[in-house]
Amino acid sequence: MRAYLNIVDKIIKEGVLAENRTGISAYTIAGAIFEHDMKHGFPLLTTKKVPFKMVASELEFFIKGLTDKKWLQDKNNHIWDEWANPKITPYGHDQESKEKMLKERDLGPIYGFEWRHFNAPYKGYDCDYEDKGIDQLKKVIETIKNNPRDRRMIVSAWNPEQLGEMALPPCHYGFQVTVLDGKLNLLWNQRSVDTMLGLPFNIASYALLLHLLAKETSLKEGKLVGFLADVHIYENHLDKAKEQLKRDPNKYPLPKIETDNWSGIFNWSSENSKIINYQSYEKIPFEIAV
Repeated sequence: MRAYLNIVDKIIKEGVLAENRTGISAYTIAGAIFEHDMKHGFPLLTTKKVPFKMVASELEFFIKGLTDKKWLQDKNNHIWDEWANPKITPYGHDQESKEKMLKERDLGPIYGFEWRHFNAPYKGYDCDYEDKGIDQLKKVIETIKNNPRDRRMIVSAWNPEQLGEMALPPCHYGFQVTVLDGKLNLLWNQRSVDTMLGLPFNIASYALLLHLLAKETSLKEGKLVGFLADVHIYENHLDKAKEQLKRDPNKYPLPKIETDNWSGIFNWSSENSKIINYQSYEKIPFEIAV
């Protein structure tokens, strides 16, 4: 996708090398916008391979409002392995802290918990939160169905009262849905953007959510827009970023997505959604900055 590569190119040309909490400096710009019309295909990068199954299982985890890392691990998804509830296992770069974080299952009230149970007192990953807190996702879906021109269809994962309990304060901290001309659009906000490793996942994840919401509400799929704030490429990712820029985004067409066995978004399983005709250049591995 040219829209993604344009962001990469701008960071390389204009980015300022800045320090951050990870200890790995990053070339950084202040602000970028990603935009994609879903009529052109599902926005899974073709200039490197993106593991859709991991994207989908993480989104299912969020939609279910779960916070148990082991649920993801049982689906062979290890993108949250390095993180843990800081109230239980304090964050640290030393080896002992890293080992404790790996072993701890509880992620705290991250993303999906706030989507489904906003501000419910958090008591652990193994507690029952049914009907606790505010189910923002459910309310937005009800509003889409009953008042689609409402301009207040917002879901926020940013809860200042519970940030200290989260494994990681949300990077993509909120999204809004709009409906125009029978099409559902999704616009997300992101405070911190790991452009090479995280952003391709974020794009695919919110595109999948847009697809599911459109299916749930019997609307067509519209535009996906990302408002990106601190947009960066870690200095140890720079050479591989330049390698990716050399790849032709038009060599392979964007894939399509199909979802079967549909009985509603809250019954959806990641295995129900399939990417059709996905072709890409080979994978480019990037190390995660914790």
